[in-house]
Amino acid sequence: MEFRVGDVVRMRKEHPCGSTEWEILRTGADFRIKCLGCGRVVMLSRPKFEKAAKGITKRGAEE
Repeated sequence: MEFRVGDVVRMRKEHPCGSTEWEILRTGADFRIKCLGCGRVVMLSRPKFEKAAKGITKRGAEE
């Protein structure tokens, strides 16, 4: 699956705030994602992110 900055993804596990949707802020070797429920920003390695991501809910802006 190809991920881009601005995409909204659904994660397998729920964040403690109750949300499962995250916005991608940065891609590369690491992913920086922001919880759409509480605004918390988290960094994950690419393998960990790809394993935890269930699917893309909304695509970001086209380049």
